[in-house]
Amino acid sequence: MDGKTRVCGLIANPVEHSMSPLMQNFYAERTGVNLAYVPFKVEDEGVGDAVRGAFALNILGLNVTVPHKQRVMEYLADIDEDARAIGAVNTLVRVQDGYKGYNTDGAGLKRALDTAGIGICNENCILIGAGGAAKAAAYVLARGGAKSIFILNRSQEKAGELADYINGLMGRAIASALPLDGYGALPRIRSGYLAVQSTSVGMYPHGDQVVIEDPRFYELVHTGVDIVYTPARTRFMELVEEAGGKAVNGLDMLLYQGIIAYELWNPQVRVDEETICMARQLIEEQLAGARSKHNLILIGFMGAGKTSVGLAYARQYGMPIIDTDQRIEEAAGMAIADIFATQGEDAFRKLETGVLNQLLAHTDHAIISVGGGLPLREENRALLKQLGCVVYLDVSPETVMERIGRDVSDRPMLQSEDVEGRIRELLSYRRPVYVDASHVIVDVNGRKVEEIVGEIHKRAGI
Repeated sequence: MDGKTRVCGLIANPVEHSMSPLMQNFYAERTGVNLAYVPFKVEDEGVGDAVRGAFALNILGLNVTVPHKQRVMEYLADIDEDARAIGAVNTLVRVQDGYKGYNTDGAGLKRALDTAGIGICNENCILIGAGGAAKAAAYVLARGGAKSIFILNRSQEKAGELADYINGLMGRAIASALPLDGYGALPRIRSGYLAVQSTSVGMYPHGDQVVIEDPRFYELVHTGVDIVYTPARTRFMELVEEAGGKAVNGLDMLLYQGIIAYELWNPQVRVDEETICMARQLIEEQLAGARSKHNLILIGFMGAGKTSVGLAYARQYGMPIIDTDQRIEEAAGMAIADIFATQGEDAFRKLETGVLNQLLAHTDHAIISVGGGLPLREENRALLKQLGCVVYLDVSPETVMERIGRDVSDRPMLQSEDVEGRIRELLSYRRPVYVDASHVIVDVNGRKVEEIVGEIHKRAGI
């Protein structure tokens, strides 16, 4: 920081647990902008003073969140059209005589949908909830060209108010209100509905909760979007997927609303895709640190050394070690090769998920070594990050061949006339999955176990 450093910040109450300072300062570092972002705790009665004081202090811009998104609008020099329509402001940008207010929540949702390949135009939509987030979502759906929007809410009166507002805004009857259990009256559409879950129900630590539990509701849904971003896989998402639909969480909405705010303050820069990917991982790590247990999880391909490194780490730091494959064999009463032969790979992967759920409920401060294929399931990757710090032992095909040899009778995934070719094929497919599932990546090629243990302890801190 120096005399030319510009300042941005967040006004909210509470403000202590916000991830905005972490993310906005990261964007400034990555884009080379001389900017510092800080949190400001502001009481309800101090919102006007905070806005006027920020302008007097030459602060470039502010984010605004609960409980000030509506009240702050009284003190602004101008308000963007979308923010005025949504009825809430979450971003202030300095202009000549004060601040102009924007709402990046709606724009963040739209960009998240686009990134996930989810279209809105001509879709029949279901919106769960009728609060502030629902208003932003309804606006995005309506402006995006949705054919219809059915708003389901515990208070049908409140849902009706939102529907009337959206219809008035659009000049046509696009939205209608139903009670929460009124989905049975929805028209049966062969293509199904795009559903947006806009409440906070199901957010960590209440990840087992959901607004609508009835599986018959989810049979109506071809795609479900949950604005909740933690846990990574909410109960709403599980039910959508169990019914055969596609499901996404709210992490990208959170990510993009912050990026859009940053680019409003700094119109001369754009946050590139590499930075976006890094920011997403930062958020995931931050969330995992807030909710996870203090286990060390080792993942990687066959022959990466998960067992030998795990045993050495356990000995050196006095921690118990758990092997998920051993747990499965003990529970099933047969070897993994026999499980594959008699029940198939899909059944085995479900057993792996069961073991992870057991560990999540009962295990802390342990070394956990997992099978090479366990992270392939998206659900398993989410569970791994909740279990603790995930370390990927990165191994080359040559090292794998050197360590396991050509006798692969006990390795069902390597059954092939060309073992080396099979290793290369599997590793090429799995490596990006391992990278996505991990917090820390350690190269194990040509290194002693003790050296690997030392690096893991230094970087993982467990």
